[in-house]
Amino acid sequence: MFGKKNILKYTDEELLSQFKNSGKVDYFGELYNRYIPLIYGVCLKYLKDTDKSQDAVMQLFEDLLHKINNYEILVFKTWLHSVVRNHCLNILRKENKEIITDFSSNFMESDNILHLFTEEHTDYELFDVLKNCIDKLPEHQKKSITLFFLEEMSYADIVDKTGYALSKVKSYIQNGKRNLKICIERVKG
Repeated sequence: MFGKKNILKYTDEELLSQFKNSGKVDYFGELYNRYIPLIYGVCLKYLKDTDKSQDAVMQLFEDLLHKINNYEILVFKTWLHSVVRNHCLNILRKENKEIITDFSSNFMESDNILHLFTEEHTDYELFDVLKNCIDKLPEHQKKSITLFFLEEMSYADIVDKTGYALSKVKSYIQNGKRNLKICIERVKG
């Protein structure tokens, strides 16, 4: 098929590397197909609808096919799980559905600052205050907050992109949120 090895015998890392180097969809297709049961299961867990879950599996393939080269991926399965989960949460957020799940710190940040980062937010004055407050954060907090909330990256993706330790990323986000809250309250008076 491709190269010396049969494509089915490639490891995840080899398939990813081959796809990034060659751009041949067959490599990514094989890699993605290995995880369709996992992807579908995660989608079904969050979306609770078989048709929506099937649509999400297909949409994710299309999205990732074009975006995967933008990411540094250490462990594909772990990275993919985060991407699928975030995709489902975005679908639910757009549908304005309540998301019922176990919100651990590894999963998602959720408090009163989070709503300011959503596209649907209509208080532009407050959003401008938020942007100004983000600019005042120390660089590591600013970068972590921006990647997590605005670019919707997982902790693992932020670690990969910045080189910060996982514990530091969590700390930067928590401290950044606290500093944003203080800054916003100070500006609002």
